[in-house]
Order: sequence, then structure tokens, then C-alpha cells
Amino acid sequence: MDRHPGQFDGRARPSSRLRSTALNTPLTEALSVCLLAASLVWAVMRPAGRSEALIAVPAAAVAIALGAVSPQHALAEAERLGPVVGFLAAVLVLAHLCDVEGLFTACGAWMARRAAGRPRRLLVAVFVLASAVTAVLSLDATVVLLTPVVFATAARMGVRSRPHVYACAHLSNTASLLLPVSNLTNLLAFEASGLSFTRFAALMALPWVVAIGAEYLVFRRFFADDLPAVEGADDDGPAPELPLFALVTVACTLAGFVVASAVGIEPAWAAFAGALVMAVRALARRRVTPVAVVRAAAPGFLAFVLALGIVVRAVVDNGLADALRHVLPGGSGLLALLGVAALAAVLANLINNLPAVLVLVPLAAPAGTGAVLAVLLGVNIGPNLTYAGSLATLLWRRVVQEREERVGVGEFTRLGLLTVPAALIPAVAALWASLQVIGV
Repeated sequence: MDRHPGQFDGRARPSSRLRSTALNTPLTEALSVCLLAASLVWAVMRPAGRSEALIAVPAAAVAIALGAVSPQHALAEAERLGPVVGFLAAVLVLAHLCDVEGLFTACGAWMARRAAGRPRRLLVAVFVLASAVTAVLSLDATVVLLTPVVFATAARMGVRSRPHVYACAHLSNTASLLLPVSNLTNLLAFEASGLSFTRFAALMALPWVVAIGAEYLVFRRFFADDLPAVEGADDDGPAPELPLFALVTVACTLAGFVVASAVGIEPAWAAFAGALVMAVRALARRRVTPVAVVRAAAPGFLAFVLALGIVVRAVVDNGLADALRHVLPGGSGLLALLGVAALAAVLANLINNLPAVLVLVPLAAPAGTGAVLAVLLGVNIGPNLTYAGSLATLLWRRVVQEREERVGVGEFTRLGLLTVPAALIPAVAALWASLQVIGV
């Protein structure tokens, strides 16, 4: 059931419930910013592949101990993020077990057969498949599981992998707009949007299609020299068996999200049920071990998300919220939504999209559902501009580098300068149109 328009979940705006007891001095402001910067730099660099949590968790503890954030605010932030983190863990396990069942291998075979030796057809297939995987199984599945499949498919066809692999990076961000469960940022915005699962999807469907279409047109032009036809690259090999159990489980899980939203249950429970069904089957068939299932949930990354939320709250409590409140456009008109989305995109590239959504959603919520969704457009499309824009892009870069594929910062940025405005502006216009037609 939809919440009443304009009625927002209190958990999305803890600042309205608790007054900060932080000292709010130049010293605590500087401390908060330094702790956030250290946490993000470590997450970007990850020396020797060590967990992002190794800096973020101590940083959160220091912020609490030195008064940059009150214990009450830290606890409120952890409570707000708890269901989101639980959902993320379940979806990561679900995606990993779908891979174990052979779903992504079947996807690679489908792409190769659909392309029929033509790189442009392969690009279309990658766009279709990456958009679907990102929307249903979250952006992490596209980055970690689909990107290696795209590499293998391009190699088997004898075509250049660059446009297709770059598409995985961009669509892991852009194509995550559709469902509340497609991205961690979506879940955070969903809590404040006042929408049901189905109404959220209905409002974001047109912006999702428009943004992906704009990305595709830019890719076709930008990578024109990498998409020549290749002789004798048809894939006539036998198609692998389709993993029906995995597909049915994913479909039932999606249906569970809709039902859970209608009855006021956290979507994490539906995700947990789907992951549990897949895990029981895989363990019974000895395809995975209990340790592998736990690792698939990425406990270190989950701890990082919780700790980062607390560190961001310290920054918010010590001046960032006040500064952004003065520049955040008000209202729900088209120009206001464009301004909100642009600010969100800039902030995502400055401090990463997860902290950006944590900061901006509570500030945008009083302006209405449209403003919250505009923030989401900015923090999901905007990160395609720089490596540091989203954790998914950072993870994609590591996956690519492991395969010794050359990924230049300059090329990535040039592509982002073309795709981000080309996708963001029409997507915001599409959101405004959806709000006029569907309403909230």
C-alpha cells in the first residue's frame, strides 16, 4: 500500500528526531571530513586487496569517541541502515548462487548466439542483458559476474572487448534506476520516497529506458572504430542448458518484493528467502560450502557500509547538511528537479555516490517524492563520470585490470563527459513527465 503523498518514513530523516550533541566546531568539522576522506581513499585503493572496512570501522569509532557524532545519532544511523545492509547481503548471496547454477554461463552463450559475429549486435545484447541483470540482481552482479562473461564472449567471437566491457561499468550504474532493490542507493531513497515497490518501479521505468537509450547512442558513436564486422565469428556451438531453478527462484523473489512492500515488510526478508532456497539446494548438491556462502555475502563490505554511514553522519552533523541546504533547489518543477539531480551527480563524484545519497536524501525529502527520485538519478547516472563516483565502478576497474585490459582514466572520463549529461538531462525530464502522468 502506498504511503500518503508527502508522508516520509521517519528513519530516513534521523536529524528531525534527534538534535546533534556533537561539538560542531571547526575542529570536529575537519575531523569528520578527514575520517570520511580516509575511508573513501582506502576503499578506492584497497592495498593488497584488503577490506574497505579496515579503515571505515575504526574511523566510525574515532568519530564517536571524539564527539564528532553522538552515540545516539550513530545508533540511529546503524538502525536505519540495518535492513538495507541485510538486503544487500542476501542479494549478493543470491547472485553468487545463480552463477553457481550456471545462469551467467547461459547468458554468455545467449549473447554470442544473438550477436552472430557482429560486434554491434553484441553491444546490443550486452546492453539488454546488463540492464536486466542490474535491475533484478543488483549492480554488483553485473560488475562481478557478468563482466568476466562479457570478456570471455568477446574473446570467443574474436572481437574487441572495450565497448562491451565499458558498457558493463556504465550500466551497473545507469541501469540500476528501475527497482528499489537494484542498488543500495535505491533502497536508501526508497525508504524516504513514500512509495510502494510497484509505484517506485512505475515512476522510474521511463527514466530507466531513456537513460539506457541515451547511453547506447553515445556508445555507438564513441566506439565506432571498435565495432567493425568480423568474418567467421558466428557461434554455432550447442547452447548450455538454461538453469530453470535459478530463474524461477529469482522470479519468485521479485514477486516477494512486491508482496512484502504491499504488506509493509522489509524487502530484505524476500531476498533472504530467495537466497536461502538457493543456498539449501547448492549445499545439498555440494556445489558450494557454508564458508563460500558466507564469503559471498561480503561481510567486510557490509561492515564498511555501516561504518561509512556513521562517518557520513558525522560530516552531516558538523556543517555539510547546512551548506547543502542553502544550495539544494526547492520545489518539484522540472528546473528544480534538474538542479537537484545535477547537484547529486557532482556530489557523487566528489565523495562517492553512497555518502552522497546518505547526505542528500534527508534534505530532499521535505520537497517531495520527485526531489528524492531526482537525487537518485543524479547519484546513479552521475558516477559514470569518474572512477571514484561509485563503489561499483571501482570494483569493475579491479575486475578489468585482473584480465590485463587497459583502462585509461582519460578515456573513461571522456566517455563519462559525453554519457552523463546525455543520459541525466532526458532522464530527469522523463521523471518529471512520469510524475505528471502517474502522480505520487
